[in-house]
Amino acid sequence: MTRGIEQRVRAINAFLHDIYHRQEIIKAGRIPKEMIARNEAFEPRMIGVSPPGGIYTHIVGIDLVRTGPDDFFVLEDNARTPSGVSYMLENRETMLQMFPELFSQNRVKGVQNYPTDLRRSLSACAPDATGGRPVVAVLTPGIYNSAYYEHAFLADQMGVELVEGHDLRIVDGRVAMRTTRGYTPIDVLYRRVDDAFLDPLNFNPESQLGVPGIMDVYRAGGITIANAPGTGIADDKAIYSYMPEIVEFYTGERPLLRNVPTWRCSEPDQLAYVLDNLEELVVKEVHGSGGYGMLIGPTATKKDIAAFRRKLKARPANYIAQPTLSLSTVPIFARQGLTPRHVDLRPFVLVSPGSINVTAGGLTRVALKKGSLVVNSSQGGGTKDTWVVED
Repeated sequence: MTRGIEQRVRAINAFLHDIYHRQEIIKAGRIPKEMIARNEAFEPRMIGVSPPGGIYTHIVGIDLVRTGPDDFFVLEDNARTPSGVSYMLENRETMLQMFPELFSQNRVKGVQNYPTDLRRSLSACAPDATGGRPVVAVLTPGIYNSAYYEHAFLADQMGVELVEGHDLRIVDGRVAMRTTRGYTPIDVLYRRVDDAFLDPLNFNPESQLGVPGIMDVYRAGGITIANAPGTGIADDKAIYSYMPEIVEFYTGERPLLRNVPTWRCSEPDQLAYVLDNLEELVVKEVHGSGGYGMLIGPTATKKDIAAFRRKLKARPANYIAQPTLSLSTVPIFARQGLTPRHVDLRPFVLVSPGSINVTAGGLTRVALKKGSLVVNSSQGGGTKDTWVVED
């Protein structure tokens, strides 16, 4: 499993480097040109830019599902700003306090070092000109963001500053943060702000969350932004359908982890199949997240299916479809006692120029509603501690 995750993450990073430089995969006819050029997540300002250390995806979340004893699939890739690691850490802390005897009886690998590993990995991606210990900071949109707790938690656990856009400015060609001693240059910025709001001079001019001019410093090699702008194209669910080809193209190996079979509604023959079988399929927006904007055919009403049929015909390129999987279950304690609920697993991967580190655990997301296949916390899902046991 770990080897398959590492293989996939290497391929994603190589894919991002290629599409912003040579586009060999397009020239080889493995991915249609329009799939990249017309993709709203493709960032033209990143063309020709080589991030420090050559790393685009410093933190990656690979969502896995299990459908049988030895049947594992990648459900989706999270290469922009994968969230949920604070739940992984807090779940383990809670379990250690409530059931310490379980950990003394079983050789469970720890996850508590994740913040230390994260800081070490980010520091290793600092620009080459950095002298001494790199200065790392976490950029948050602010207290009204739904993941603000995680931003503050990670900054505290790493022992770095939590900053907002108004705390930063460009000083002598460097991004610097306001402190009680004046402005201090930052080497690595772990941003939890979307691309569009990162720099009002280069992206959305109305943004109040970003730092004017940060992209100019980044392009000049003066700061590392984790994850790199433009990585969202690797999250695109239509691009996901090409991941077996992407893995083989860049690694020269067959994928160790399988994709879920996927129909691209942008292609007329595949759209026709999806329209004929909506009642049996799961339909997702290519840029969707959080469980929003999707249809689960077997549990949808006739009204929902009819509405989705209209959406598909109006904007077919905005959707992909997949079979409805029989996800594995774990027991949860409900009012009626122990009862099964569907789950998926998001291992977190830290990437630096010298290593790929897959966390010995991950975020297990639980669909708390009976029969539901939607595990996202934004849709009422929960989480559980995840054990990886020593051999």
